[in-house]
Amino acid sequence: MGLFELIEERDPAVQAFLPEPGRRERLAAEAAALAARWPDPAGRPPLYRVAVGVKDVIRVDGLPTRAGSALPPEVFAGPQAAVVDRLRAAGALIAGKTVTAEFAALAPGPTRNPHNPAHTPGGSSSGSAAAVAAGMVPLAVGTQTVGSMIRPAAYCGVVGFKPTYGRIPVDGVVPNAPSFDTLGVFATDVAGAALAAAVLCDGWRQTPSPAPSAAPAGVRPVLGIPVGPYLQRAEPEALAAFAAQVELVREAGYPVRETPVMCDFDVTVKQLFTANRHEFTRTHAEWFARYGDLYRPESVAAFREGQAVDRAEYGRALAAREEFRDLILCTMEAAAVDLWITPSATGPAPLGLDSTGSSIMCLPWSNAGLPSLSLPAGSAANGLPLGLQLVGRLGRDEQLLDWGAELAPVVASGARSSPESAFE
Repeated sequence: MGLFELIEERDPAVQAFLPEPGRRERLAAEAAALAARWPDPAGRPPLYRVAVGVKDVIRVDGLPTRAGSALPPEVFAGPQAAVVDRLRAAGALIAGKTVTAEFAALAPGPTRNPHNPAHTPGGSSSGSAAAVAAGMVPLAVGTQTVGSMIRPAAYCGVVGFKPTYGRIPVDGVVPNAPSFDTLGVFATDVAGAALAAAVLCDGWRQTPSPAPSAAPAGVRPVLGIPVGPYLQRAEPEALAAFAAQVELVREAGYPVRETPVMCDFDVTVKQLFTANRHEFTRTHAEWFARYGDLYRPESVAAFREGQAVDRAEYGRALAAREEFRDLILCTMEAAAVDLWITPSATGPAPLGLDSTGSSIMCLPWSNAGLPSLSLPAGSAANGLPLGLQLVGRLGRDEQLLDWGAELAPVVASGARSSPESAFE
C-alpha cells in the first residue's frame, strides 16, 4: 500500500494529518523528483524516500502553516524551516503537516490515540506521534517546550527523541517559548531516531556501535533514579510499572543508583512556568493584539498569565533556571550517573480529548535543556502504552541514543506485574 493510500485509509480514525487537497499528486511529483535527483541507488542519501510527518508549527514550502490555530496562515508565512531543508537534502518525502495543539501549547487538536480513540495522544506534537504509531509514516518531526514530545511518544507507544536544546536549528518554526523550544523526532525504533538525528542535529558525531548484550556490566551506563518529590508526581500505576522496569534493567546487568535530587521541585515548576509564560506572551503580543478573539481559551489563559510576569521576575526565573541546570549536572557528576531513568509520563494516556495530559515528568529535563528519549515499555492495565524516559548529559545526544538502543529491547516487554512501587 502506498503512502497516500495509507493516509487515506488510516487517518480518518486518527486525524493525525491536516487535510491537504492534491496530496496524491504532490507526493507522486515529489517521489518522481527524488528518483530523478538520485537515480543510482548506491548514491542515495540516508533518508531517501522515507516518509516524514511535519508538525504544523514548522514551515514547509508549498504547504500552509496554521500552528493549530484559526489565525490566517499568512501570519506565519516565511522561508522553509531549516529542519525541512535538511530532511529534503537527505532525500526525505514530506508526507504532510501533522496536527498540533494550538501554538504548540495547551489547546488540543482533533487527533486521537491510535491505541484507543477515546484517549488523548498527548501533545502538543499529537499528530506527529500518532502518525508514527498508526503506521502511516516511520518518522515524524515535533517540538518540545515542556513535554510535547516525550509524553505523546509514551502515550502512543513509539520512540520519541528530544535532543539537547539548540542542537537542531529552529529557524522557520513558529515559536512558543524560544528559550525552551526544541525540535525532535518520533520513530518506530531507536535506529530510526538515530538515523534522523544524524541528519538533523548540528555537529553530529558518529559513535562506535553499542556494546553487545553480552558485554560486561562495567562498560554499561550507570542509571540514576531521581528519588524525591519529582518522582512522586507519577501515578501509582506508573510508579509500579517503573519499579518493575528498573528490575528488568538491573537483571540485565545495568548498575542503578537511587539519587536524591530536586527536593524543592515545586519551586522549579513555578520557575519554569514563570519564564515559559512570559516568553509565550512576548512571542504572541503582536498576533494577540490583532487576532485575540481567534485564540482558544487555553491560549488566552496562558497569554494572560504571562502578562502578569514582569521583567524582573522573568530575569529571576532565568537565573534560577541556570542554577537548576548546574545542580542537575553537578549531581550527575557527584553520583557518577550517566543517564537518569524515569517514567516518560505520569501514567497512560488519560481518557478524553479535552486535555493532552500532564507534562510534569518531562518538565525538569526540558528546563535544564538536557537530551531525553522515550522508549516503549509495556502497557498499563487498560492496554495503553507506557514509556521509560532516559535523560542524558548536556550535548551527549549520540551517547544517549546508543545507550537507548541497548536498553530498548530490555524494557520493550514492559514490566511484570508489580503490586506497588518502591519509589512512592
